Amino acid sequence: MALNLYAGMGGDMASPSADGVAITPSDTVDLAVAPRRIWSGSGGNITIVTLAGTTLTYTNVPAGTYLQIRPARIKATGTTATNMVAEL
Repeated sequence: MALNLYAGMGGDMASPSADGVAITPSDTVDLAVAPRRIWSGSGGNITIVTLAGTTLTYTNVPAGTYLQIRPARIKATGTTATNMVAEL
């Protein structure tokens, strides 16, 4: 494992992520953890459910884009982007 010179210093939401997990969109299953942000590896639409329960669609998200959002869920219906990563 790499030496982490910043261990124990804490981190706010503007800090770099320390981990990530691939996203499998689902209409019924929430993400295990609300991420710091979402990486969209390929372009397309991303439909989310916010932590407050609102459904929103981000349209025409370019490939290689970070969305500075903390969704509870990435829905399969309406999501055409692929290769998404939840950064934790």
